Amino acid sequence: MGNLVAIVGRPNVGKSTLFNRLTERREAIVDDVSGVTRDRIYGHCEWNGKIFSVVDTGGYVADTEDIFEKEIARQVEIAIEEADQIIFLTDVTTGITDMDKSVAELLRKSQKPVFIAVNKVDNNIRLTETYEFYNLGLGEIYPISSINGSGTGELLDEICKNIRSSEESDEENIPKITIVGRPNVGKSSLTNSLLGENRNIVTDIAGTTRDSIRTRYNKFGFDFWLIDTAGVRRKSKVREDIEFYSVMRAIRAIEHSDVCLLMIDATIGFEAQDQNILNIIRKNKKGIVLIVNKWDLVQKNTNTARDYTNQLKQILAPFNDIPILFTSAINNQRIFKVVEEAMRVYNNLKQKISTSKLNEYLLDVIESYPPPAYKGKYIKIKYVTQLPTPSPTFAFFVNLPQYIKEPYKRYLENKIRENYDFCGVPISLVFRPKSK
Repeated sequence: MGNLVAIVGRPNVGKSTLFNRLTERREAIVDDVSGVTRDRIYGHCEWNGKIFSVVDTGGYVADTEDIFEKEIARQVEIAIEEADQIIFLTDVTTGITDMDKSVAELLRKSQKPVFIAVNKVDNNIRLTETYEFYNLGLGEIYPISSINGSGTGELLDEICKNIRSSEESDEENIPKITIVGRPNVGKSSLTNSLLGENRNIVTDIAGTTRDSIRTRYNKFGFDFWLIDTAGVRRKSKVREDIEFYSVMRAIRAIEHSDVCLLMIDATIGFEAQDQNILNIIRKNKKGIVLIVNKWDLVQKNTNTARDYTNQLKQILAPFNDIPILFTSAINNQRIFKVVEEAMRVYNNLKQKISTSKLNEYLLDVIESYPPPAYKGKYIKIKYVTQLPTPSPTFAFFVNLPQYIKEPYKRYLENKIRENYDFCGVPISLVFRPKSK
């Protein structure tokens, strides 16, 4: 069982409040402006040692009720397709509505585990009113209150029965390289160029396949899984739908990969949707190679690539230690370089630095520029070690870890990057009290 859980339901039942509670966010998620930033629908939930992704399907606003219902139904369909488990959120204060029945009908046809969460149950009288929701025919119901959190523990306990623990092995130890990006940037063309065959259908219609296409790449001394999320969409999909769908696809693909090849269109540049996908890659601590495709279509002079790179690095700051490649998948330009950089980033992701070498280098760096004192208290970093985590994490043992501020954390990260090749890899720094 995979680890993607979607929250579905009609408007105004409290999906965003539940999303905030599960992901421990506090900011508003739903915006009445159409085209709202889509990375705000995605987060992680940790419960009893299990970690899973949560996607909120809310946030679409249209002019009439009919269009509204149609769009809600579309998002529910997408969620059913992509999610491993579904929380169907309803509202005890209104009882079962026609829109609830429509959502339930869609869910009944799916083979996915569905949990009916009846929201706004904050007293015993309302508890007795929840039994009506058994009429939806989807099994057990879970009375909850998104605002105060009551009942959410029981709901999470049930969901976590189907979730792999973070320690469980995902797959065999062959690198997994995934091509991600907005629709129509050339993901399938890149896959076909790398494999030397028309493995995927390539068309001008932007969109995504229903299943990620996974192929073993075993050439020129390299051996990895190549995963492509691109393909053909149904023409009926509207723009809002495509964005929502591509984020859902990206989440699944990214979580099961080691290195992500984030592809953008050179003729369009780095857009908000690219930033959303990049944020998901960073949150999941995966390796990144940025591919600027369709470079053959850009008018160039001597400094075009350099200027384009500098512009991208400004957008990507502060984490801009990322390989940037200019390709033309159609013309096979710099395609092999993509494989080389992907494997270089994979090796960077997996490299382990001995504690002795780390301290030999970093303690001198820290001594030459120690952490600033806080309210007259001197901060002393005693030693540092790399933790045995899937992505590079460095633990600094400090007398007063709570007083290490962001600028100094960035300084330490930059110094690590200066001395060791972690290009394309997000680094985590943790500060712990040193033992007496």
